[in-house]
This record gives sequence, structure tokens and C-alpha cells, in this order.
Amino acid sequence: MDENKFKMRPRKFALDIIRLVEDLPKSKSTDVIGRQIIRSATSVGANYRSACRAQSPADMIAKLKLVEEEADESIYWLELLVEADIIPAERSADLSKEANELLAMTVASIKTLRKKSASLNPKPPIANRQS
Repeated sequence: MDENKFKMRPRKFALDIIRLVEDLPKSKSTDVIGRQIIRSATSVGANYRSACRAQSPADMIAKLKLVEEEADESIYWLELLVEADIIPAERSADLSKEANELLAMTVASIKTLRKKSASLNPKPPIANRQS
């Protein structure tokens, strides 16, 4: 998947989460969870955009780790909404699937970047390192 297509997926995910939160019943708990899930879901795309502008592979990995954390947190809040009987599992199924796919693609990207970075900057054997 190219970068532009991937940029659109987190944006759509965030918009879908916003729509979900707007449809939640009004209560103290849904207000708190709603704010949390909007924050984490919108951060997925924002941090991915930031990663696309990284200054180095290490910087990109660090920013993608934020994407990973926010996607995982979004999954948590979706699970909590279902387990608290606030929304039916069917309502969160597509959102959970998308969050899991975004998470998996991000983890795969991090692994690929780490491998590339390691092959570009191999460490000298311990005996040859200077103290």
C-alpha cells in the first residue's frame, strides 16, 4: 500500500470513531471514554503524518511507535465500550478490524525499518569497539 492510501485509512478511522462517539448515549462514563477514544483514534493519523516527515530512520521508528501505541489504545477503548454494554459488538466490529489492521501494518513497518537500519549501520564486533 502506498503512503497516500495509508494516510487516508487513519483519517477515515478517526472520522468513523468521531461518528461513533457522537452516537453514544450521554452519560459521565461515555463522555470520558468518548474523549479518550477520540484522542487516541485521531492521534493514529496525526502521528503517522508526523512519521512521514521524519528526519531519520530512528526518528521514523520513534514516531511509528506512537502510532502503534495509539492504535492499540483505540482498540482498548472499543473493547471497553462493548464490555460495558454501551455499544453492541456488531457496532464496533469494523472499527476494531480497521484498528487491528492499522496496528499490524504499523508494527510491520517498524520491523522493516529496524532491519533496514541495522543493515545500513552494522555494529562492529565487540573486540573491535573502542571504549
